[in-house]
Amino acid sequence: MKSFLAAVLAASLCALPAQAQSSSPSAGGDILTLDEALAAACVATPLTQATEAGVSAAQAGRTVAGLRPNPSVSVDTENALGTGPYRGFDESDTTVAFAMPVELGGKRSARVAVADAKVRRAWIDLAVAEADRRVAVTEAYVAAIASERRAKIAEAQLAVTTDNLRIARDRVMVGANSPIDEQRAVLEQVRATTDAETARRAARATRAALAQYVGDGAGAALDQGWFDRAAVTEQGPAAPVDPHGTLALAAATADASSAEAELRLARSQRAPDVTLIAGTRRLEASNDRAMVFGVSVPLPLFNGGRAAVTQAARERDRAEAQQRIALFEAERAIAAAEADRDRAATAVRASEPAMTAATEVARIARIGYAEGKFDQLILLDAERTLLDTRRAGIDARAAYHDAAARLERLTARLPAEGEIK
Repeated sequence: MKSFLAAVLAASLCALPAQAQSSSPSAGGDILTLDEALAAACVATPLTQATEAGVSAAQAGRTVAGLRPNPSVSVDTENALGTGPYRGFDESDTTVAFAMPVELGGKRSARVAVADAKVRRAWIDLAVAEADRRVAVTEAYVAAIASERRAKIAEAQLAVTTDNLRIARDRVMVGANSPIDEQRAVLEQVRATTDAETARRAARATRAALAQYVGDGAGAALDQGWFDRAAVTEQGPAAPVDPHGTLALAAATADASSAEAELRLARSQRAPDVTLIAGTRRLEASNDRAMVFGVSVPLPLFNGGRAAVTQAARERDRAEAQQRIALFEAERAIAAAEADRDRAATAVRASEPAMTAATEVARIARIGYAEGKFDQLILLDAERTLLDTRRAGIDARAAYHDAAARLERLTARLPAEGEIK
């Protein structure tokens, strides 16, 4: 049942709405959207199996912590196998006793509190693992789209350099240009051929990486429209994010709570437990019976538990310090992710007019070079500028989506106790 609850939580986390930048279903065609990729990754990858097992283990530990200590039964025989009249068992006395340990100092409730803290930590680990998987799938999805676009640009550049080489040869043949123009064009074509092959290999590699998460669905077309919808309009300043209650801080907060529960348990261990004993004794000589009662109390002469309490207190202090560090790191990471997203958004918005201008410059340079009005160096500079502008636009969009995914992961709110159980 507990494993089933862990699986239900994992499924519910997979079903959470996709990030703010997530795709919407495309209006036709066999297209794998980001939402579909995230859903497929919940089935195809084992990335949360360990944390699901951790939830089940922690819940089993909660059951163990709530158990009371077992009673014991003892049988004692006295005055037997000695000398004289005690040579055999004729004069022996037999006592059968029942001992019941009684825990004092709130040990059981303290153990349960520690177990509850561990269960809470296990649920947080599961939520964090699922959030990390969402980021990984998003990054793989973005990388696949970006690499395929770079491959298309490289193929287009190869076609352009091939055409430029043809023009250069024609002009050299008629004596309109120096033979060095042809050699420059050959060099550009070789570079373009190498870049195209490298881009094709990168595209295949990113598709294979995406397939590790989504399985066979990675062979479908990806949502290009979602990739282009990256900060197309300028946004106002974002509201400050409170990291308290987010996944970025949840683990450290849970560790601090667990350390506090461990301190309470260590303090409860200082109270000695009592064992109540009740039994009956049979006197062999007279065949009489008598009741036996007793109380057993340990004497804390050598280990009074003070050292354990001190250790637990220092562990609590360390966990609280780690929580403060985690808060600092979460605030820093959120600010860095916001800055990366905003920088990428600015680059995306600037890429549109830059692309238009670079395309026009390259078009004019091609026409002018073909007609002998421009030097070849002007053409090569225009082509390289256009190529760099295209790549920069793709890189900016990929950076925006990656930063948005990281920011979504950092600012995701931890589900409430009632929502995750």
